[in-house]
Amino acid sequence: MGIVRIKLPDGRVVEGRVGERIVDVIPQGAGLVARVKGRLVDLTSKIRENWEVVEVLDFSSEEGKETYWHTTAHILAQAVKRLFPHAKLGVGPPIENGFYYDFDLGGYTFTQDDIEKIEREMEKIIEEDLPIERLEMSKDEARRLFEERGEVYKLELLSEIPESVVTIYKQGEFIDLCRGPHLPSTGYVKAFKITSVSSAYWKGDERNPAMQRVYGVSFPSEEMLKRHLALLEEAKRRDHRVLGPKLDLFSMPSDVIGPGLVLWHPKGALARKIIEDFLKEIHLKNGYQLVITPHIAYSSLWETSGHLNYYRDMMYVFEKDGVLHVVKPMNCPFHILIYKSRVRSYRDLPIRYFELGTVYRYERSGTLHGLLRVRGFTQDDAHIFCRRDQLENEIAGVLDLMEKILSAFGFTEYEVELSTRDPEHPEKYMGTDEIWEHAQEALARALERKGYEYREMPGEAAFYGPKVDVKMVDSLGRKWQCTTIQVDFNLPERFNVTYVDKDGSEKKVVMIHRALLGSIERFFGILVEHYAGELPLWVAPVQVRIVPVSEKYLSYARAVYEKLAAAGIRVELDEGPESVSYKVRRAEVERVPYIVVVGRREEESGTVSVRRRRKGSLGAMSVDEFVKLILEEGRMPL
Repeated sequence: MGIVRIKLPDGRVVEGRVGERIVDVIPQGAGLVARVKGRLVDLTSKIRENWEVVEVLDFSSEEGKETYWHTTAHILAQAVKRLFPHAKLGVGPPIENGFYYDFDLGGYTFTQDDIEKIEREMEKIIEEDLPIERLEMSKDEARRLFEERGEVYKLELLSEIPESVVTIYKQGEFIDLCRGPHLPSTGYVKAFKITSVSSAYWKGDERNPAMQRVYGVSFPSEEMLKRHLALLEEAKRRDHRVLGPKLDLFSMPSDVIGPGLVLWHPKGALARKIIEDFLKEIHLKNGYQLVITPHIAYSSLWETSGHLNYYRDMMYVFEKDGVLHVVKPMNCPFHILIYKSRVRSYRDLPIRYFELGTVYRYERSGTLHGLLRVRGFTQDDAHIFCRRDQLENEIAGVLDLMEKILSAFGFTEYEVELSTRDPEHPEKYMGTDEIWEHAQEALARALERKGYEYREMPGEAAFYGPKVDVKMVDSLGRKWQCTTIQVDFNLPERFNVTYVDKDGSEKKVVMIHRALLGSIERFFGILVEHYAGELPLWVAPVQVRIVPVSEKYLSYARAVYEKLAAAGIRVELDEGPESVSYKVRRAEVERVPYIVVVGRREEESGTVSVRRRRKGSLGAMSVDEFVKLILEEGRMPL
């Protein structure tokens, strides 16, 4: 019998024989799921001859968390089916911070009493410690199984699976159509909580039935669960959908203008302008050229790019004068046309185009979420056209610029993923093996040059090229996918994007798509939550508010206002009749960074009394000293 090495999460290595189950070889509770040759497998899987190394993963890994949450979603679904046998099962995936499961209850809405009953039933299922079995069967067998159970949504999902053999997971009486992997048994789950219930359309399409979506989270200990629930409460306090309107930054009256569209109020528009000005200036300083492109184009442009064939359902298409037009969903074809407006030499490369390009995509209403998922948004979009020998340096340059930009906003912690093609199915991807290997190696070397630890994601690359995704970590420890760096072999072929090489021959460029903030709207929502609405001084739409002690000192307050405004400081004067304490409190609530109080003493001495939000009184200083303080602290970090 062959021997296979099994690496445990703590670094220890044990050996297992071919035919033994992984879970029977490792110490009890040592892991949750295993990875073999880049793929995840259940711990109940039997060791195979061709497995060289089995890597066991625990809850500290993303894969371990996802497996843990996925199994808890199945426990939730089993509990609902026990209590509501008529419920039809939708889908129940792990998500970034937990899991959810969708149920069609025929119009019934879960009550708080129902949620408590479901949680008690989940506890019973966990106590039963039901073994979780992975079964393979033909699509016909699976169809009969789910027809007998009346699971119409599972039958719909089944019809969309191209393979002839599918996987089913079973725990006790509960059966689900699922790729897995899962925990060995329900008893592995130690602490959980249903966090919310909402309505969601099947597949996010409002033309489909409305379902009850139950969200939850689970952890290996009660202490971890308590910490997470406290984090959720803090996240609610920081919710940009609440703070944005409260601070008069933006609103989203979807019933009037449509869902997923934003109205930027004066303060929000000013903060956004500051961010956009910063982006333009820092890109110019780093070798990019600014471009501007139209919002609509003939549909033929999007036929050439391939977007119309693949993404038409997400595009806004309309007819005018008998010709189909498209409201642009992305900027890349326009940038290609600018590049192709003249013949390019190898000496011209690299060429880097940058645009704050506003695009529109028909996101399903069930997926919209404040500024984080909208239908109209502005990308900090850039496209780099380079030679193959320049690719590594260009990727490293993008990472350098990303660090400068994100750190300017206070984000310095990142998680990095490198998405590569599936080595076992190269036929799914366009381009030769040699082109793919060169691109993947260039991305990896650039990440290593920068000193980044990264997780390789085999099979996660787009069919047209590998990419790097960077998740930034906010003040609550949440991870946000913002930066994407994508190599593209497809569009240069479709548009014949070339340059003239040293020998006079025509060669295809290497094209890089990259967005560093992702979209201005989404990033602004993240920024508001990261700082709980208290934006950095250089971004804050109002940096200083002047509060006179009484009407007698309005004249001096106005003089101070004029001096600050003339220096370029964003300042307001509160001339209202309320008390000083009320005005100060109002400025604090509105997240104004600096409050200046002026009265008799200040007027006589030509000073101002300064308060910094959260720090309290900074004492008196001359107006000139205060101007210098604000200009230094509030300088745009270029």
